[in-house]
Amino acid sequence: MHKKTPWETAVDFHGHSCPGLAIGFRAAELAMEALGAKRAVDEELLAIVENNACGIDAVQTLAGCSFGKGNLLFKDLGKQVYTFVRRKDGSAVRVAVKYGSTFDQGYSDLKERVKSGAASMEDKAKYAEAMKKRIQNILNAGPEVFEVKKVNIKLPPAASIYETLQCAKCGEGVMEPRARLMSGQVVCLPCFARGEENAES
Repeated sequence: MHKKTPWETAVDFHGHSCPGLAIGFRAAELAMEALGAKRAVDEELLAIVENNACGIDAVQTLAGCSFGKGNLLFKDLGKQVYTFVRRKDGSAVRVAVKYGSTFDQGYSDLKERVKSGAASMEDKAKYAEAMKKRIQNILNAGPEVFEVKKVNIKLPPAASIYETLQCAKCGEGVMEPRARLMSGQVVCLPCFARGEENAES
């Protein structure tokens, strides 16, 4: 029986193979190598990602960092930057994709033709082949594409389990630190926002 490679596992989880997934995979791989870290079973490894693109799925499968375990933190900065922290000693590595390092005009032109529906069968075949090559190049990339450097960061606290309270308005459960008080009643954030909107109107 064929044992899936880590890359195949990432592709299965994501749903398809693409350059974006490869970027996250290689970034996680380089960071884990630099830290001497293995895939996190619990919260041994923390990932702080600055985008919510395809590569984050690879971070989850390869590094074992996920929202559910509390060791995947998302900063909505729109940057291809990934920081990994080893919790036992706070060692951290920041991996950033160098601007323009993966740009290929020929590939971009083919992609645009395929997306617009104007591509010929030959164009589509060339695009598929170019994508495979692009993915492989990223998976094998080093300092020409990725800047890897050790950084000092303030280690966030480990994930906590909070009490669930009932919202007095909608009746649904809400995590205690996300609950708000409105007119002396515990409410969830959506109900709190609606209450503020009604008060302003």
